[in-house]
Amino acid sequence: MREASRREFISQKKGKGVLALTALTLSHFRSHKHAVLALDGRPVALHGPNGAGKTNILEAVSLFSPGRGMRRASAADMARQPEELGWKLKAQLQTADQIHEVETWSEGGAARQVRIDEKAASQIALGQIARVVWLIPSMDRLWIEAAEGRRRFLDRIALSFDPAHAEASLTYDKAMRERNRLLKEEVRDPHWYGALESQMAETGARIHQARQSALSLIRTAQEQAETAFPVAELELIQTEGSLPEAADDLREALAESRFRDLAARRTLVGPHRSDLYGVYAAKGVPAKDCSTGEQKALLVSLILANARALAACEGAPPIVLLDEVAAHLDAGRRAALYDEICTLGAQAWMTGTGPELFTELGDRAQFVEVTDEDGLSRVVQT
Repeated sequence: MREASRREFISQKKGKGVLALTALTLSHFRSHKHAVLALDGRPVALHGPNGAGKTNILEAVSLFSPGRGMRRASAADMARQPEELGWKLKAQLQTADQIHEVETWSEGGAARQVRIDEKAASQIALGQIARVVWLIPSMDRLWIEAAEGRRRFLDRIALSFDPAHAEASLTYDKAMRERNRLLKEEVRDPHWYGALESQMAETGARIHQARQSALSLIRTAQEQAETAFPVAELELIQTEGSLPEAADDLREALAESRFRDLAARRTLVGPHRSDLYGVYAAKGVPAKDCSTGEQKALLVSLILANARALAACEGAPPIVLLDEVAAHLDAGRRAALYDEICTLGAQAWMTGTGPELFTELGDRAQFVEVTDEDGLSRVVQT
């Protein structure tokens, strides 16, 4: 890492808030046997042919936040083949007041581990020092796919504001799976359901509150922004009826729904039945009915709004991952996107097949070429 560039970056960011990787090492991760990147805090433009390993670098960065990363892959699937030695990622994370040494790894397909400043840490602790948001091609179908994908999208936004949201979601899902098992086995004794429903009610209410809070922050960020991208009106709805918001009300609703749930053999009330409804505000058209280009523009707008809201709440913008986003935007929209990223001060990691897709960035970004030689990815900083 060039120390002079790092000092210049920090100097420029004083008073604005800092969150950026200033060094990144990949070991036996996906197609990368060993890769080292020295970074100075500017946006990073990764270019190279399809299949070279650009997205794998973005996935590595996504693992410096809680969860399974942007591909939602298992730890075993991230190991480089055919060695299967496990994998390891190391980074220097610059925040406003210090540099953290962060490592995350998996051995033999086991659950990934985290170490921060040479001390074992939880993923929630990781989320407290690093906020990472992303937009990847698989999300392009967000508005027309099943509600599960939109819930996951909203939960990722909620998680960016509140790292503990992940723990609440995991606890709720585990209790619901146990309740569903009882339903499938046609257990009717209410004592078997009471403790599980109490746990679901407490965590379900927290989940709903976190989602609503995240939507409120996104709405405010969109209203206050000067942006070239369309505003999305967002609403949290229920697939059936309305969701009791208070824990006591949800507990009562679960108890009352047991006979109906026994017939369905699954739980029919709770935050797992929510859906995110979006409208292209300027046209009054539901997002699901918009053109492919309009749907993409709405997603870009929401990711930027998420980043702006985090900058307002946390004092620094998050790290932003944009996989192949430039290829779907015309030159005017690309320039507007890059201007907004740089104005925000976010370290954005972007991929594209050629450096010409990032021309409008000029020297505001670092350029990294990623190539493939017989299944082995190589990186060259230009």
